[in-house]
Amino acid sequence: MKFTTAIKFILCLVVTFSAAFIGSYFTRSAISGWYANLNKPFFTPPDWLFGPVWTGLYILMAVSAFLVWQKGFAHPAVKMALALYLLQLVLNLLWTPIFFGLKMPFIAFIEIVFLYIAIIFTILAFARVSIFAALLLIPYILWTTFAAILNLSIWLLNR
Repeated sequence: MKFTTAIKFILCLVVTFSAAFIGSYFTRSAISGWYANLNKPFFTPPDWLFGPVWTGLYILMAVSAFLVWQKGFAHPAVKMALALYLLQLVLNLLWTPIFFGLKMPFIAFIEIVFLYIAIIFTILAFARVSIFAALLLIPYILWTTFAAILNLSIWLLNR
């Protein structure tokens, strides 16, 4: 692996996991308090499952972004795809402080709908550059679908 290739890969990991790191700040304090006391639907996964799932998803996301970047940043389709990737990453990051920090499940649900749309556009843009990169985002959109349903259910059970 060339040095510049390694730097690109590391940068994709750092940027992607930055969203996870920032989000975890808001999650940690709310899990044992506010979130623990909410009414949750029967299909709510155990708390310990979220960390490993998101870690796997963030790895797939970073690899996906790296594969797109490897096609050459000078290409307009690559620039658009990576711009959409960054947009969905910001939306991903915003959900956590809204849900856990502000304790506003309904607003978080609205936000996750925008995230969902951004992920779809990102997948479509990635597919124009690399089908494999787009396929790596399928688990992410599936988990986001589940998370949106869980988010909406929590809001409905606690309003």
